[in-house]
Amino acid sequence: MRISKERAVAAAIALADFAPERTQVRLVRQGLNGHPFWAVSLSSGPRGAPNRITTVRVDANTGAVAAVNRQAP
Repeated sequence: MRISKERAVAAAIALADFAPERTQVRLVRQGLNGHPFWAVSLSSGPRGAPNRITTVRVDANTGAVAAVNRQAP
């Protein structure tokens, strides 16, 4: 892995259309060869209530954004 967790979070925040209040980050491996990705989840709003969520999958080797998923209340 060449891309740090912090760089993956920065890339995800740049793609979010809101200011996240919470961030969760996980290293996941996908595919037959177990390619590493950072899965970054950004959310805002009160806990237990409808809130905004954006998840971003960042290639842990190149830093390229592989997927973005946005949910709004």
